[in-house]
Amino acid sequence: MQNHKNSITIAAILHPLALSYFALHTHPYLPIKTNLPPMLVYAVFGDPVEHSLSPAMQNAAFSALGLSARYLAFRVRRERLRDAILGAEAMGFGGLNLTIPLKEEALKVVEPDENAAAMGAVNTVAFGDGIRGYNTDGLGALRALEGAGVRVAGMRVLVIGAGGAAKAIARQLALSGAEVSIANRDRQRALHLAAAVGGRGYGLSDLEGLVPGAEVVVNATSVGMREGDPRLVEGRLFREGQIVFDIVYNRETELLQDAARAGARVMDGVPMLVHQGALSIEIWTDRKAPIDVMEEAVREELRNR
Repeated sequence: MQNHKNSITIAAILHPLALSYFALHTHPYLPIKTNLPPMLVYAVFGDPVEHSLSPAMQNAAFSALGLSARYLAFRVRRERLRDAILGAEAMGFGGLNLTIPLKEEALKVVEPDENAAAMGAVNTVAFGDGIRGYNTDGLGALRALEGAGVRVAGMRVLVIGAGGAAKAIARQLALSGAEVSIANRDRQRALHLAAAVGGRGYGLSDLEGLVPGAEVVVNATSVGMREGDPRLVEGRLFREGQIVFDIVYNRETELLQDAARAGARVMDGVPMLVHQGALSIEIWTDRKAPIDVMEEAVREELRNR
């Protein structure tokens, strides 16, 4: 009987909709009545996670696809990630997304595919045949560029940053035939990443010579997310005809403003967010995700914040 009480407590802490799901599917004999239909639960885990746009985006997708599913957000501390993932599997979750700072830690819990293992990070977890881990960040960035008509094969691409997002993006662009250069505050990290993807590594002091010659510039850092963040790139270094892609999506960054003034074509991080989320849905459901619906949901959420 103690197990039943624990199940009710955990579900109640999560969400009323999750409680209905667990009552109907995990413990159908529990005396809980609900008028809600059976519903599969998905979630994003992170710390912090209250800023996440994923619930609005993924719930819009589930609704458009006619799926009885609900996507929630939970704050999970790094040291409790194993418990959280195993608990989600035990309670019948359909799948998970992981965000900062949990992507690397997840490798200790899941069975990563080749891509996630090579990137050293997981952002998507699927249940059913074990606990499988994927990384959709790199392909999400590539699809965002392709959706804007950019084919990176043979292009000179400068990726700024050497963290998890930069690693995923640089690897995917290199696999797609781009000539990748990586610039980072810690030059050794840039060199290490460049060696892993077959590119060249530099320090930020080298941007003066790198930016004007790049056909595509990608800011793969969080710099610009907050007002008052320092400028990574001097505005005078951008030029007409360049493509400048900033993965920050919560505001128009100074980097994009400077690039637009110089005549460059600019892209914010919303399309990448949407495409990486769409890939997660396709992994979980084997259904094609409604990209336009998801992007509109994200931009509407941003307008309302």
